[in-house]
Amino acid sequence: MVAEDTKPSAKGGKEKKGSFWRELPVLVVVALVLALIIKSFVVQAFYIPSESMEPTLLVNDRVLVNKLVYHTRDIERGDIVVFSGVDSWAAEVVVPEPANPVAGFFRWVGTAFGVVPGEKDYIKRVIGLPGDVVKCCDAKGRITVNGVPLEEKAYLFPDDEPSQKFFEIKVPKDRLWVMGDHRSVSLDSRSHQGDPGGGAIPMDKVVGRAFVIVWPFSRAAILPIPDTFTQPALHHAAAFTTAATPLLLGFAGAVPLMALRRRRPLRSQKPSIFKPPSTTDTKK
Repeated sequence: MVAEDTKPSAKGGKEKKGSFWRELPVLVVVALVLALIIKSFVVQAFYIPSESMEPTLLVNDRVLVNKLVYHTRDIERGDIVVFSGVDSWAAEVVVPEPANPVAGFFRWVGTAFGVVPGEKDYIKRVIGLPGDVVKCCDAKGRITVNGVPLEEKAYLFPDDEPSQKFFEIKVPKDRLWVMGDHRSVSLDSRSHQGDPGGGAIPMDKVVGRAFVIVWPFSRAAILPIPDTFTQPALHHAAAFTTAATPLLLGFAGAVPLMALRRRRPLRSQKPSIFKPPSTTDTKK
């Protein structure tokens, strides 16, 4: 009886092991598909390949990028964004082409999951929004946005100046002025002022907002908007700039209308060329 009881259990154990190995490839494929869906629409990991965002982000860091956030709120000054530079910016880090299709597939998978860098993906900090006037620099060497100086020591690379290049730009509609935190080595909007948009990137090229460092674990941290971008004066200046343009256009259109209105009554008071006959004439 004992022998009869043990045989079925051993056979059942072999069947369970066999079914697990048969199901494993399916599980791997399903996991990859789900991960790619999440990567495509929700959150994606990105590899930091260069020094352009030091000390905030170091080479070999991995960050998570929220792809949904800008469907619920606007891009804000101070956000760290990942954007595509395909057909526009040259790569900051040259990545060799895969030697064969197999290597190309693994390269694609590695890029998708943030294990290897994307050749045309960039990560920078948003300094100016559409309509902002971004300028370098004021008397103290600070970058100004709509005349409001930015205090950037909290995130700039130690001993870096806010900018070694002087510039002034009004950010075009639907574009962003972006800069790296390591200003002396960052090839950012300042280096592309001869490009369409004057160096400002198209907003529709933004992939999402980097919000957390996930690797290495020793550097895991949230990536908040620095305090200098939350100062009330900056928002008041932006609101005034936004409101002033239509207001000035309104005044420009109102002045000639008022002048025309004033001239019309004067014309109506001029004596008429036709003179009605007097009563004495009619009696004759």
